[in-house]
Amino acid sequence: MKRKERRERRKPMADINVVPYIDVMLVLLVIFMVTAPLITQGVKVDLPQADADPQPGEGALPVVIHIDQFGDTYLDLGDNNLLPVDQQLLYERLSKVLTEAPATPVMIRADASIDYGLVVDAMVAAQAAGAPSVGLVTRPRTISAAAAGGR
Repeated sequence: MKRKERRERRKPMADINVVPYIDVMLVLLVIFMVTAPLITQGVKVDLPQADADPQPGEGALPVVIHIDQFGDTYLDLGDNNLLPVDQQLLYERLSKVLTEAPATPVMIRADASIDYGLVVDAMVAAQAAGAPSVGLVTRPRTISAAAAGGR
């Protein structure tokens, strides 16, 4: 007996082929991973570590004085555009900002390896410009493996 060969019709598939979408997503992921480090702007600063609670925001964007590892001072007025300044220009810019908005917080973000005198000079310029207080930006201490082990 011969088997009767039966032809079956293929039904149309209603599924979406996602393989091309996965390929596109992987290409975009690689592009973003390569370009993200190039987009970041700023001054590389190795912040000192301290055990301190973050200060609550007062609503106004702070003025941040950046001091990098070479002792160069920059002023950030909140637009992520760092302006290189010396002590006189720092005083002039801060006094202009603090005259218009006296409640503007002033923060100093200094590298841990610089001379403490540069931080004091920036504090003096901020105080002379009219800042009621100056905050120091730090990063939280990391728990070492020895401390985490119960020592």
